[in-house]
Amino acid sequence: MNFVARFMRSPEGVIGAVVLIGLVLVALAAPLLFPRDPLAIVGQPMLEPFADWALPLGTDRLGRNVLAELVHGARASLLVGIAAALAAMAIGASVGTIAGFAGGFVDEALMRVVDAFQTVPGFLLALAFVSVIGASMPIVVLAIALGAWTGPARLARAEVLSIRERDYVDWARVIGMHPLEIAFREILPNALPPVLALSAVIVAGAILTEAALSFLGLGDPNIVTWGSMIAEGRAVLRSAPFLSIVPGIALVVTVLGVYLFGEGLAEALSRRRVRS
Repeated sequence: MNFVARFMRSPEGVIGAVVLIGLVLVALAAPLLFPRDPLAIVGQPMLEPFADWALPLGTDRLGRNVLAELVHGARASLLVGIAAALAAMAIGASVGTIAGFAGGFVDEALMRVVDAFQTVPGFLLALAFVSVIGASMPIVVLAIALGAWTGPARLARAEVLSIRERDYVDWARVIGMHPLEIAFREILPNALPPVLALSAVIVAGAILTEAALSFLGLGDPNIVTWGSMIAEGRAVLRSAPFLSIVPGIALVVTVLGVYLFGEGLAEALSRRRVRS
């Protein structure tokens, strides 16, 4: 049974995949659906939802289209989540592979670095990093990745420790392959599946962290994000709660979809490992 068939046997994974596919399609279609700047003023301020069908979700305090902000915010949230997860997985898998394969002093030194990063909560690390360096999308992605790479590093190291003594690794040493080539070409691909199962958790955490940073005013001010939309609606929460509720629902649905997809991915990968 191939991976897709195993994944389709997971109801939660299918639901998560459907949610994520829908969000990705909406994010990709954002420039077509709303080609204008989502921060542009298009109507009277504080227009309630469905009062004007040209602005189905109404307008915010400045008269900006809430639906346009919501759709463009999906692009920012998914971009930050996926980019931060890729960066964290790349850093963590590389560090974990080197530590597990090299062993000895190198392993000890790298694991102490991992311990040092794990002593600081990821959100506080991202908050401090963005506060010092400045708020921009690449900086936010890097800040989130710095707080999320330790999990993949430990998992990759554990997998490498169980793989490095196998026969095909000894054969690679016998034929004279360079140690780094053995580690990243022969061992890492076989150690990746459990690490990849962790990616959904990192994506969900990255989306929430970005929203929290934007809510605190530490996101990129030139990009619409769901966190900044929630913060914008906070000042008029009593009179116009929809300004915070709408992006809040979008954030919950996205994180829930990512978690469900991650559950299906982990289940499919575990079935593969059991069969192998």
